[in-house]
Amino acid sequence: MDMLKISHVGKRFGDKEVLRDLDFTVPKHTIYGFVGQNGAGKTTTMKLVLGLLSADHGEIFVDGEKVSFTNNRTNRFIGYLPDVPEFYSYMNPTEYLHFCGAITGMEANDCKMRTEEMLRLVGLDGEKHRIKGFSRGMKQRLGIAQALLSRPRLLICDEPTSALDPVGRKEILDILVSAREETTVLFSTHILSDVERICERFAFLHQGKILRQGSMEDLKKSCGETGFELELEQEEKLEKLMEHFPGGTRQGRRGVLYAQGKGQSMEAVLAWLLREQIKFTKIEKSGLTLESLFLEVVGK
Repeated sequence: MDMLKISHVGKRFGDKEVLRDLDFTVPKHTIYGFVGQNGAGKTTTMKLVLGLLSADHGEIFVDGEKVSFTNNRTNRFIGYLPDVPEFYSYMNPTEYLHFCGAITGMEANDCKMRTEEMLRLVGLDGEKHRIKGFSRGMKQRLGIAQALLSRPRLLICDEPTSALDPVGRKEILDILVSAREETTVLFSTHILSDVERICERFAFLHQGKILRQGSMEDLKKSCGETGFELELEQEEKLEKLMEHFPGGTRQGRRGVLYAQGKGQSMEAVLAWLLREQIKFTKIEKSGLTLESLFLEVVGK
């Protein structure tokens, strides 16, 4: 059964059409990548699911129950992490989660145990400092703990890794993978490598319209190989290689990518390198990435 169903939803702001016939479903206990450039309509979609905006047409269902504007009972099923979470900075993490549990009606003992569990999950157990001194990554982790506190059936994360360094991004992605055990995750982002890493399914949103959607597994099976990548040991040898085998795209200072259908075979290039005694550090077949697919479908 699907946790989230968005059926033919449209939304305008004045004369600007932000969402056009949006239609997709998110199965239970999956991490779903909702992919699009900044301004594609991702945050507007999140606000519609939360009942903070009204759709011009179409319907949205969370766990089979219809979403209603302003008086939205389905929010009791949802945990939400905005792209920039805000906190009462004078509190520490335990105080803040206890406060959140109290205003949502959690029983005191359950809130205490759940707070300890969530702080362990996000790596903030034992943290006694005030939130005002937290880094961006620590705030994102606390935001996930707060969003999961009441055991939501659906966790909505709006660009949770967009402003983090590689270490912080890895920490957040690992937490989302762990959270899948008890919830469904709708993961909005424009960072395609994050989607490839943790998502089972995805949808591409471009200018308010879904251009492509499906499972990551089906994508990988259908795409196959698209060429090969090569990296030389000496940068100065690359021009000679590309003169002899034209049609490649430079990758950094010492690398080149030959796409499928460009008339060059990996075997021929490898034989030439050995004959010319040109040393290389990498040569491998490449598959279609989510990034290359996205650029293809949006016409870039």
